[in-house]
Amino acid sequence: MAKPIREGNGPRHVAVIMDGNGRWARQRGRPRLFGHHAGAKRIRELVEACPDLGVRYLTIFAFSTENWKRTQTEVAGLMSLFRRYIAKETRALCEENVRVRFIGDRVRLDAKLIRLMDEMETYTEHCTGVNLTIALNYGGRDEVARATRRLAQDVAAGKLCPDSVNEETLPKYLDTYVLPDPDLVIRTSGEARISNFLLWQSAYAEYEFVDTLWPDFSAEEFGMLTKAYGARDRRYGAVKA
Repeated sequence: MAKPIREGNGPRHVAVIMDGNGRWARQRGRPRLFGHHAGAKRIRELVEACPDLGVRYLTIFAFSTENWKRTQTEVAGLMSLFRRYIAKETRALCEENVRVRFIGDRVRLDAKLIRLMDEMETYTEHCTGVNLTIALNYGGRDEVARATRRLAQDVAAGKLCPDSVNEETLPKYLDTYVLPDPDLVIRTSGEARISNFLLWQSAYAEYEFVDTLWPDFSAEEFGMLTKAYGARDRRYGAVKA
């Protein structure tokens, strides 16, 4: 039975840059894809931990627009992994009352993968528990460029007045328009950069950069980071009187 989401002072929306799969595999003398398969198993563990932590939205960075630069073997292996993951997890996530969405540009993805993504979104669209968003062929700059193009088309068509365009307008054209902005962004593997992930949405997010490689990142560590967030003083540019 799916757990109800516990409300608290922790983050409502957590975004995760899942980094370190390749290094984790290399430390064990295995190919990089071995690490990606190990990392995929961590996703369910975090999703299942979310209700008790009060996390209603979880967004994970699965494949970036820059990841096409990797070897053809690795890219093909990742695409195969995505297809298998979706086929395997759709029913199980639905039973956990998890709604799944995908963000990113689907144009470059193969037809079978796109079909599976569409089916997963449709199959879980009635779910009211944790919202899992998977960023696949996603890049923050690419997202803003695509959003700006759609906005410009509406202006040209007379649907939108140029004078009405402001920082409240553009988010309506982003891939994440139905999601709240992330409160906390976590990156694993010891790298301290955001790698073109949710650039607009994370303007006021808190960041945690941890040394743990993604396949070793546990629900316990996830819980500690979300609880630490609750102790932070969030002023959004203001000061206390």
